[in-house]
Amino acid sequence: MATKKTSGKAKTASKTAAKAAPKTAPKEAAKAAAPKKDAPPKPRPAEVPASARPVSPAVRPEADLVAHEEHPPVVREEGELAVKESAVPAVETPAEVPAPEAAPAPKAESKAKTAPKAPAAPAGGKGMLREISPRPKPQGNPYKPMPATVAEVIQETGNIKTLRVVLDDPEAMESFTHEPGQVGQLSVFGAGESTFVINSPPSRKDYLQFSVMQAGEVTAAIHRLSPGDKVGMRAPLGNFFPYNDWRGKDIFFVGGGIGMAPIRTIMLHLLEHKADYGKISLLYGARSPRDMAFSYELEDWLRRPDLDCTLCIDAPFEGWEHKVGLIPNVLLELNPDPANCVAVLCGPPIMIKFTVQALQKLNFAPENIVTTLEKRMKCGIGICGRCNIGGRYVCVDGPVFTWKELQELPPEL
Repeated sequence: MATKKTSGKAKTASKTAAKAAPKTAPKEAAKAAAPKKDAPPKPRPAEVPASARPVSPAVRPEADLVAHEEHPPVVREEGELAVKESAVPAVETPAEVPAPEAAPAPKAESKAKTAPKAPAAPAGGKGMLREISPRPKPQGNPYKPMPATVAEVIQETGNIKTLRVVLDDPEAMESFTHEPGQVGQLSVFGAGESTFVINSPPSRKDYLQFSVMQAGEVTAAIHRLSPGDKVGMRAPLGNFFPYNDWRGKDIFFVGGGIGMAPIRTIMLHLLEHKADYGKISLLYGARSPRDMAFSYELEDWLRRPDLDCTLCIDAPFEGWEHKVGLIPNVLLELNPDPANCVAVLCGPPIMIKFTVQALQKLNFAPENIVTTLEKRMKCGIGICGRCNIGGRYVCVDGPVFTWKELQELPPEL
């Protein structure tokens, strides 16, 4: 009897469970298993080739290392930019996948196309556009600024100051030499460095002079300097005005605004050796009398018998007794004789552009028009490549160029 009762209870429990189970479960399972007619099949993700998968530097294949060992850095000769060239890294693969067979490493010449390649140096110089006298080398280590002290600060205009700087090492100051047109990298510790022409003549041995127009963070930091403050200096850098080639010729200087700084150093140098040159003339212009640098020297220049000095401003100004007009127009009015004459001009790019056009109207030959591009310089020693123009570097081949040389390069003015 007990057995029958237990069996009856089990049957009752199974019937109850069957009633509790949803009747639609088999139908839903069948629908889920059947493919949908409207929905297209999902595309399989594309398999990433083993050669293109990223890999940690710790498991770089040997092919990559071999490619680099076969192509060590290449350093050019002295006077040319040092360009580091290396092979293209081999494709990296994961450690668990066998590395593909390394392709032949490309030649160094093909990689060099990404960096400007300096043309072969002409006879008589290394990397120079023209043969000139040997330039003074940088004092001390060209990578390391020499400590110096600001001796004097002169407020030239509202945004131009002149600093007279003395090297802290007396022996270095005494032995320092430079040529007209060479530049220095002046640095404010914690702010940076910038390039300026040394506008004191080479004969000046008690200080080095730099004129700075405020235009950015570094020049603003320089403008905050006072006598006694410390600065760094790397100099002299770059080439210089080829004044030895100008002996016996007339020289016509054209300066605009802060561009009078490079003009000043070469002009004073030639006046110290006036017997070697013909007529020396100066045309100096600015927006107004307040924008003229070296105003304390202008009266002396106007009175000098060995210098034909002309001053001009852009627009009329009360009390102004000199010429009024843009520099190119005043230049055409002065009408200098291009025969046996060299024109040297420095100033803003727009002024140089139209002044060159005026000189061309006056039949000046391109090789007798000289300018300077020191504002393009950054490192000053041919490393960073920031001053590149075509296949040339302003700090290696310049900053002084003739207009003929600039015509052979991509336009910059």
